[in-house]
Amino acid sequence: MSHQYSKNPAAIDALTPEQYRVTQESGTEPPFTGEYCDNHEPGIYVDIVSGEPLFASVSKFDSGSGWPSFTRPIDADFVVERRDRSHFMDRVEVRSAHADSHLGHVFPDGPREAGGLRYCINSASLRFIHRDDLEAQGYGQYLPLFDVSDQHQSVGEQKS
Repeated sequence: MSHQYSKNPAAIDALTPEQYRVTQESGTEPPFTGEYCDNHEPGIYVDIVSGEPLFASVSKFDSGSGWPSFTRPIDADFVVERRDRSHFMDRVEVRSAHADSHLGHVFPDGPREAGGLRYCINSASLRFIHRDDLEAQGYGQYLPLFDVSDQHQSVGEQKS
């Protein structure tokens, strides 16, 4: 894991206006509009600016909130949590560690059996890499996340 992640100016220049607003200006995309809200494919989600790996589909669940939700990051070293008192609320903001991209917020109302956290993340801050493309795109070390025993058992796939 010798890859160095950083805020990539070329990636910032390539952002759509919505991606820029979310990642660079701490915006929030409207609920149920994000590209990855209903994505159920196996893979990982990386920071759209730096490429640092953030979340895996095996920890994704349907929270009903309108944003992709995860029970935990791939590696806590790739996310930074900060107190956010904007909009007359007291929340915990989640940012990428190396690019300082605004990702979303974390709340204590996630599935109890998976630790109780809900990382509520904007699709606009993410790029999805399918499991089948991990090796080719330099993320092969994350393939073990998708062992046969873990496939089709993400919390979000359990219908109530």
